[in-house]
Amino acid sequence: MDGSKELFLKYLGQTSPYPLALEIARAEGCYLYDPSGRKYLDLISGFSVNNLGHSNPRIIKAIREQAGLYLHTMVYGELIQSPQVKYAMKLVDNLPERLNQVYFVNSGSEAVEGALKLAKRFTGKHELVCFENAYHGSTHGALSVMGSETYKTAFRPLLPSIKILKFNDPEALDAITEATACVIIEPIQAEAGILTAEPGFFKALLNRCREVGALLLFDEIQTGFGRTGSLFAFEQTGIVPDILLLAKALGGGMPLGAFIASSEIMSHLTHDPSLGHITTFGGHPVCCAAGLASLEIILEQKLYLRAGQLEKLIRENLRHPSILEIRGKGLLLAARLDSESRVNKFFDLSLKNGLIFDYFLFCKDSIRITPPLIMTDAEAMEMCKLITETLNQTGE
Repeated sequence: MDGSKELFLKYLGQTSPYPLALEIARAEGCYLYDPSGRKYLDLISGFSVNNLGHSNPRIIKAIREQAGLYLHTMVYGELIQSPQVKYAMKLVDNLPERLNQVYFVNSGSEAVEGALKLAKRFTGKHELVCFENAYHGSTHGALSVMGSETYKTAFRPLLPSIKILKFNDPEALDAITEATACVIIEPIQAEAGILTAEPGFFKALLNRCREVGALLLFDEIQTGFGRTGSLFAFEQTGIVPDILLLAKALGGGMPLGAFIASSEIMSHLTHDPSLGHITTFGGHPVCCAAGLASLEIILEQKLYLRAGQLEKLIRENLRHPSILEIRGKGLLLAARLDSESRVNKFFDLSLKNGLIFDYFLFCKDSIRITPPLIMTDAEAMEMCKLITETLNQTGE
């Protein structure tokens, strides 16, 4: 295979000086395999993309069948393509009445970009509100509402009129004003180390948005499709957002994003000006076919309930003196360790011990535990054992 580390570093643009640089020959279920046949347990599911694991035969069948009919045909929104229509219907059927129209895009970042534009267009306002340690993507608009200056400062100037509030602080909500177009928030802050909000915070946030005429955007790009113990995490908050942002698991392993709103709100992209948001490859028919197959499996097998069962098993069996707490819901978990240096040692040892692991962007003292929702009890026990053994090797 032409996958040596030397060629990888030479010909592919890199995101950091220290990529994992592990060549993958194939993947199946909860495991990835290198060219020698060695298997690695997937702790991160491609960052919550592979909720059904790898190489699901039903998803692959859907991809093959659609690829045999047609691939890209026309810029998004002009032609009727049945995979888009069928998938949008299935999504809407499993969402509250207010969320009844889907706009498909290519990725999570583009879903954020489109949703921010839609909020500005609908409200006629300009101010955007986000939260500390939030992550919404790396394009200019999404970067503007990131809650960390570390990744933003080198790319300024970014969008103006941004307010960054403290997550889970009801008193901070007074900063949302009549000038606010929208508030964008993750129901669980993923890259902050899997931080959940106190009961009542989201209801207070929605009430404040209603008081000033701002839209509420829920970024469920990492939390969606069963990962937190319900199909969507907002179902556990007692509220319904005005715009729902999806990606990652939306495509069943294929690249796909979407923002979903009421038809009243969404219609504002069609005029003054028309083509308010446009995308060439958004809602690619093969990606929609794969995503539909994935969602059908999640619903049929009630894998959102399975995520809750596995969370309980992990909490009961993942124990080590260096683990101070386990945060999160379902299979969106973080184990906080007693030091950042131990996390770094864990990272250095993980591949050697057959674990695929990566860091949180904004949390240096925790390890990410987000395996596929299809994980068996035996695989979950194996995962706990491998994590514990790796922690043992990090020293005192």
